[in-house]
Amino acid sequence: MKRVLILDLDNTIYPVNSIANHLFGQLFKLIDEHLEPTDSEMVNKAKDELTRRPYQHVADEFGFSAELKAMGMEMLNNIELDVPMRAFEQYAQIQNIAIDKYLVTTGFTKLQMSKVKMLGIEADFKGIYIVDPEKSSQTKKDVFANIMAENGYTAKEVLVIGDDPKSEIKAAVELGIDTFLFDPGDRYTDATVTYRGKDYTDVVKIVRGS
Repeated sequence: MKRVLILDLDNTIYPVNSIANHLFGQLFKLIDEHLEPTDSEMVNKAKDELTRRPYQHVADEFGFSAELKAMGMEMLNNIELDVPMRAFEQYAQIQNIAIDKYLVTTGFTKLQMSKVKMLGIEADFKGIYIVDPEKSSQTKKDVFANIMAENGYTAKEVLVIGDDPKSEIKAAVELGIDTFLFDPGDRYTDATVTYRGKDYTDVVKIVRGS
């Protein structure tokens, strides 16, 4: 039986592709202007990764120049979404579970908080934590550990829900916390997780220990 759920935000509560044009339009144009058009496969892969991972990590992995990285950082640091957003239909299954819930997401503070506001989900959580690499060296693993320490939860009482095996899932595994990989597209069939699903139907059973 679980006492607490810790959720990721992007591609876990809502689909990033639903706001991609609004959020990434100018950024993708900037990338097109600075990366070699001859390597279109690399450019397209970098753009795809940006819909799922922090800009800083993608910029480093794909060798963005210091100038391009800085320009992208400045752009994203000042973006606030003001367009209607909708959560995954499946998220309602999580909302209806009456236990402590926390939101832990990586990204730019102003941008991530604007997403929470536009989704109207702030009241769903006992705490909201934004891991912003520009403001702190703190990681999701650090936040998970702090949540447990400050609230008296044991690892066995926690379930971390997310879509990225290399981010929140990895952090949870390192702390001995059970994980639920939300993977509707079967992108990570080889990932080591405790549970997985294309929706959240089984989370209720996991929480109840049935």
